[in-house]
Amino acid sequence: MITPEVLTEYIQRTLSDATVTVQDRTGTMDHLNVRVVSDCFKEKNLLDRHRMIYQALDEPMKDGRIHALELQAETKDGK
Repeated sequence: MITPEVLTEYIQRTLSDATVTVQDRTGTMDHLNVRVVSDCFKEKNLLDRHRMIYQALDEPMKDGRIHALELQAETKDGK
């Protein structure tokens, strides 16, 4: 299990300007819907944006604190 605060910290280490919203999908805090808004995504395609988030969350993914992620990744201007 991972808290929304800790998950946000992981992402902000890589994407310092990120605004992160976390929703628990199952009540167990290991199946999560995560929305990340960051201008670091500018000129990146969706696959690259997701890779950036997965890279930031590598540790909690490998140790099992996160089992499944549904991601939304966009820039501050909504693109």
